[in-house]
Amino acid sequence: MRVKDEIKQDALFEATVKLINEIGFAASSVSKIAKQASVSPATLYVYHKNKEELLVSTYVRIKQLMGLSVQENFDDRQPIRDILKQVWANIFSFVAEHPAYFQYMEQFSNSPYSDLVNKEEVEAYFEPVIRIILTGIELKIIKDVNFDILSAFIFFPIMALANPRHCKNFELSQENMETAFNLAWDAIRR
Repeated sequence: MRVKDEIKQDALFEATVKLINEIGFAASSVSKIAKQASVSPATLYVYHKNKEELLVSTYVRIKQLMGLSVQENFDDRQPIRDILKQVWANIFSFVAEHPAYFQYMEQFSNSPYSDLVNKEEVEAYFEPVIRIILTGIELKIIKDVNFDILSAFIFFPIMALANPRHCKNFELSQENMETAFNLAWDAIRR
């Protein structure tokens, strides 16, 4: 068995993101991704069973990186509103720094491949945020409604605003982020 090489894994990750963003899931193949990563197609199979596993693992890795970013300056001793505001700032920073990852994540989320993701694994990367929201519900700071509804009002605005195809004239400024957060907060707070 061949030894796994972190540099090759990173190259495959970046190549997958780049190629999917450029030509889409259907037109991408193992050989094209391997070529983009400057590795042989056989090398790809050292790391992944097949194309589907490569696509899923790429998405999961992006979510993991986003989860780590979300937790920067995370202080659960702060007021819940301030914590969620910091989470928003962190997500906007992540999207601004990694637009290609965001584009891949968006495409993947709207594809049949998303059904192959272990949702519990991905949610684990965001556990501190989920815990804060649940605490907010318990303390009657946040509305006690279905968690998917809360997520839609808390996080989907970020995804829409960060997407240049949806919001062509939206500037990712501190003032705009503040306004957007205040609207989202008003939607979920009691």
